[in-house]
Amino acid sequence: MKQPNGFPRVLACVLLASSGAVSAQHAGHSVASPAPSPYAGQQAREIKALSPAQAADLLAGKGMEQAKAAELNGYPGPMHVLELAGPLALSSAQIQDSEALLAGHKTEARALGARLVEAERELDTAFAGKQIDPAQLDLLTRRIGLLQAELRASHLRTHLRQAGLLTPAQVSLYAELRGYTGEPATTEPSRHSSH
Repeated sequence: MKQPNGFPRVLACVLLASSGAVSAQHAGHSVASPAPSPYAGQQAREIKALSPAQAADLLAGKGMEQAKAAELNGYPGPMHVLELAGPLALSSAQIQDSEALLAGHKTEARALGARLVEAERELDTAFAGKQIDPAQLDLLTRRIGLLQAELRASHLRTHLRQAGLLTPAQVSLYAELRGYTGEPATTEPSRHSSH
C-alpha cells in the first residue's frame, strides 16, 4: 500500500515529539515514580524477616502449614482429630492419648518457636548494627536453618504419632470429614490449618 507523501514527515514529527517528552522526563520533569517495593513498611518491623503475626504464631506453637506433607497424605494431626472426636467415634483412651500428644507437642513447638524467633532477632540485630561478617552470617543462618528443621520435624512427627492412635477406618473418615477425598479445593486453606 502506497503512503501519502506527507506520511514519513508526520511519523518523524511524532517520533521526535515523543523522544523529546522522554528526554524531558529524564531531565527531571514529571518523572513517574517507580512502584514501591513489596517490602515497603517492613523496615519498621521489630524483626525484619518475621511479621508480628508470624512471630506470634511461632511463639504459640501453631502449625503454620509445616505438617502439610503429613496432613494431606493421610496422617491426621491431634488438634483436628480432637475437634472431630464425635464423628470419628474416638474412644476415651484415644481422646486421652490425643490430648497428651497435643499438649506435649505444643510445649515442644512453643520452645522451638521461641528459639527460632530469638535466632531471627539475633540475625536482624547483627545486620542492623552493621556488625556482621561472613563467619557470623554462616553461624546465624545455620542455627536458624536447624531450628526450622527441628520445628518442622516436630509438627510432622506429631502427625505420625497421631495416625498410630487411630484405626484405618478413622483415618479414612478423617480425610473425608476434612474434605480431602473429593474434588480439589480451588482456594488455599488458612495457614493455621495443621494439627
